[in-house]
Amino acid sequence: MIRAELRIRLPAELWINELSEAYPDAIFTLLSGYPVDGRAVELGEITADDPNAVVETLDAHPAITDLEVLKSTGSRSLGKYETTDTALYEFVEASKLPIEFPVVVRNGWFEFDLTGTREELERLRTTIEAAGGAYELQSIVSTTDDDALVTDRQREVLEAAIRAGYYEVPRECTLADLAATLDVDKSTASTVLRRGEATVLKWFLGGPNASGGRGR
Repeated sequence: MIRAELRIRLPAELWINELSEAYPDAIFTLLSGYPVDGRAVELGEITADDPNAVVETLDAHPAITDLEVLKSTGSRSLGKYETTDTALYEFVEASKLPIEFPVVVRNGWFEFDLTGTREELERLRTTIEAAGGAYELQSIVSTTDDDALVTDRQREVLEAAIRAGYYEVPRECTLADLAATLDVDKSTASTVLRRGEATVLKWFLGGPNASGGRGR
């Protein structure tokens, strides 16, 4: 089994592509979703300087047929919505791979993880290329290798966080401090950190059947 991190360029006609390019600094996180009766029902989060402005644009888009804001605080807005745009699920069906949430969209690109075989990854590449799409393979590791529980980048960020005292109580550095140390923006540091943390926690809590059979 392998675990890969990919970025796929969104087709221009998708509503999320239009919205993410209109707000290039915003982060759109698809937390869950499923297709039903020719539409998709999704739960998503928007992180932006002014999330309310992004939500208003989202609500006005013709591909969005229903929108309910569940929570909005500071720079984040969480909402449930329905859309007539089911291209993501059609792509998943064509590639025969399950969606791994969360799926992140930034400025016209999907970012997501894939867990499967090398043959499945090759099939995904073929599907993308056949559709004329662009993609970037950001990392790939074998989940059966004990040393490859997390990607090299995730390991780098997690180790930097430990050295800087990010996990100390009280915390000795902020996320912004950590991002500056790594010379990346705060949202990138947060995404890599959360994915690394999630992988380690799933392995630890999952016992001997998680991540290649490693025990606690």
